[in-house]
Amino acid sequence: MKKLDPNWLTEGLIDFEYKKYVLLAYLKNVNEEFNGRKLYPFLADLVFHYQNLAQIRENKKLLYDNFPQQISHADFQKLQIAYKRIVEDDEAMREIENIVQYALPRINHVLANGKEIYDEIEQHLEIIPVGLLPIYSGEGYLLLNEYLMNQIIIYQYQITIFEKIGEKYRGINIEYIETIRKGLGETYESIKLGLVRKYRKLPNPAAFVVAAKVPCPLEESLLPIAKRVLVKYISQLAA
Repeated sequence: MKKLDPNWLTEGLIDFEYKKYVLLAYLKNVNEEFNGRKLYPFLADLVFHYQNLAQIRENKKLLYDNFPQQISHADFQKLQIAYKRIVEDDEAMREIENIVQYALPRINHVLANGKEIYDEIEQHLEIIPVGLLPIYSGEGYLLLNEYLMNQIIIYQYQITIFEKIGEKYRGINIEYIETIRKGLGETYESIKLGLVRKYRKLPNPAAFVVAAKVPCPLEESLLPIAKRVLVKYISQLAA
């Protein structure tokens, strides 16, 4: 089981033992992925399910505004319908409450394990601005250097700003450009200059190296965390 269905709590048989089996199978799989230091998409999935169950426990209802990024509108409608169907059924509600009480600490335990791995990787990422930065750093190049690798994976990035409940948040879009081998005596500045010459779309780009000091899978951990680190770094520059 790779992911837990957004509707797992209310879909199908509402039975404590059955839901316990579904949950434990899912958490076993997540733990195996975390043991391989593969955090995504499992970490984000865990956060969604924990918040969802906590919301049900505290308020006995789902609030769509709390989950705009994690769940589709269609999935939310299915959850609403299912919840309305069981909310008037005392026996079903008792079973749901038992499942929620059982699930929350177990999800939280696995979530804490994932966060610990995330923090370790983040603490061992070095971010280096390349050359002089332009006034606007919201668009440019991310040069990703995996642990003990002499190749550089190059992405073009663009910072996006969106608002939620009156607050501004920054996100990031990336596009893979190419992978190059860093030659002897070659510098990050010379790599940046080569990109400027080769790709005319960004004549004066910002460029940042994010270098991993510990081993971790590229797609499932390094890249997602590097993106977050870069957004945080650029936000501090803009502050």
